[in-house]
Amino acid sequence: MQLFRSLLFNVAFYLNTFLQIMFYLPVLLLPRRYVWIPVRSWAAGNRFLLKWIAGIEPEIIGFEKVPPGGIIVASKHQSAWETYTIAAMLPDPTFVLKRELQWIPLFGWYTMKARLIPVNRGARQAALDQITQVGRQRMKERRQIIIYPEGTRRPVGAEPSYKYGVAHLYGELDVPCVPVALNSGLYWPRRSLRMTPGTVRMEFLDPIEPGMPKLEFLKHLEEVIETATARLVEQGKEEISRMRT
Repeated sequence: MQLFRSLLFNVAFYLNTFLQIMFYLPVLLLPRRYVWIPVRSWAAGNRFLLKWIAGIEPEIIGFEKVPPGGIIVASKHQSAWETYTIAAMLPDPTFVLKRELQWIPLFGWYTMKARLIPVNRGARQAALDQITQVGRQRMKERRQIIIYPEGTRRPVGAEPSYKYGVAHLYGELDVPCVPVALNSGLYWPRRSLRMTPGTVRMEFLDPIEPGMPKLEFLKHLEEVIETATARLVEQGKEEISRMRT
């Protein structure tokens, strides 16, 4: 039964995505600030589908810790869930993303309209220069830069693989960084159609103020995110176990 619900959700998720993209195409002709209307509508649709088809509900912890204005949000990345969830919560976010995503028809148009930060992962120094240059512009606009320190989705329990890019951005922009922990991979794993009902949790941790040396910051960021993530994962595993007994 759960496999059927998982398959049904995946069909509904991609159908919702396509319909929202098509319906909101006129927004691309409006000023940039309107592009977050379809993003929040898409997120709301996904929340509805997750709850009523897959049996997954969200719990957001500590969002009140997010300071106003220009900041970096460094999030653990286990699933597609946090991608739209964080974007829909912040007032004017921008993502650091691989440039190939902007080449996707229709979807890529929205990423360009939102003025995200595309990078070429194959050219490390050029990528660092790019996120620094564009990141400074986004800070002048008081936007929130969302970055995944490990660069891609990681399975639950995988060895951490934090990249230097987030430390470089933190050091160059001189703004607070808000770490984010989560356990979404327990419920909506990457590269898997099977989903598990329960409560997916995301926790915004205490902001890291600017001024730390880059490598010290990177070590601290990994420690606080991984510690909180391990706690949330263990909590989720216990709840899943109770539901199955």
